[in-house]
Amino acid sequence: MRTPKLALPNFVDDVDRLRDLALELGAAGIDWSFRPHTLPQTPLEQTRLARLLARLQPLEVRYHAALPHLDPGDRDPERAEVARKAMERLCRVTARLGGRVLTLHVGLGRSTTQDLSWHRTLDNLKSLNDTARTLGIRLCLENLAWGWTSRPDLYEKMLRKTGLWATLDIGHAAVSPSITSQQFEMEDLVSPHADRFLNAHVYHLEVDDHHIPPERASDVSDRLDLIWELPFCDWWVLELRDEHDVRKAHGVVHTYVDQKEALEARQAQGVFLRM
Repeated sequence: MRTPKLALPNFVDDVDRLRDLALELGAAGIDWSFRPHTLPQTPLEQTRLARLLARLQPLEVRYHAALPHLDPGDRDPERAEVARKAMERLCRVTARLGGRVLTLHVGLGRSTTQDLSWHRTLDNLKSLNDTARTLGIRLCLENLAWGWTSRPDLYEKMLRKTGLWATLDIGHAAVSPSITSQQFEMEDLVSPHADRFLNAHVYHLEVDDHHIPPERASDVSDRLDLIWELPFCDWWVLELRDEHDVRKAHGVVHTYVDQKEALEARQAQGVFLRM
C-alpha cells in the first residue's frame, strides 16, 4: 500500500485552528463531517461553506455524513424518501465543494434495525451510488459498532449488492458483538472485498459513544497491520473529539507508520542485494 495520509476530523468549529493543528502535526488532510445543524440547505449556505473550507488549503478534504436517524432504508416510506433525497442532495453538495469521497452509514443513531427495511436500504443505496458515480463521487459505507454493518456477512452483502466503496472504522469493529463473540474475526470485515476500502477511522475503542485513543502501539497495531494491507485504503482519520486525544493518537499512529516504512525499506533493500 502507498503511505497512508493521516487526516484529522473537524472536531472544532474554528477552521483556522484546525488547519494550524493539522499542519503542525504533518497531517495531510481533514475529514469533514456534515452534521444536521451544519448541512447546507440553500445555495448561499453552500457558498459560505465553500469559502470556509477554502481556508483549509493546502490540506486535502474528504467528507463524512454524520446524520443520525437519516436512513434511506427506513420502514416508513415517507421517511425513507426524505432521507434518500437528503443524501442525494448531500452528494451534489459534496461534488460542488470539489469533494470526491463521501462516507455514509446505515442505522446511525438507532438502537435497533427493526424500523429499517433491508430491501429498501439496498435499493436506495444502489440508487444513491449511481447518482454519486455520475457526480464523480466515491460513496463509502462505514461499519458501525452494532447493526447490519457490524456483521461481516451482512456488510459484505451490502457492499456487493449496492456497489458502494467502504470505510473501515477500527474502533467500531473492535467492539462489534460479531467480533467480540468470536463468531467472526476482524479480517472478515474486509474479506473478500479488500479493494473496496478507501478510508479508515483510527482510534482504539468506542465506549458509550466516546472514542478512546490508543495509549501505545500495541492497542491498535494488529488492526493497523490489517488496514496497511488494504490496497487503496490510504486515508486514515484520527477520529477523536478533542485536541489532547488527537495528539495522543497521532503520536502512536505516526510512529507505527514510520516503523512500518523503515521495515519495508530494509526488506526491499535485502531483496535487491540478493538479486
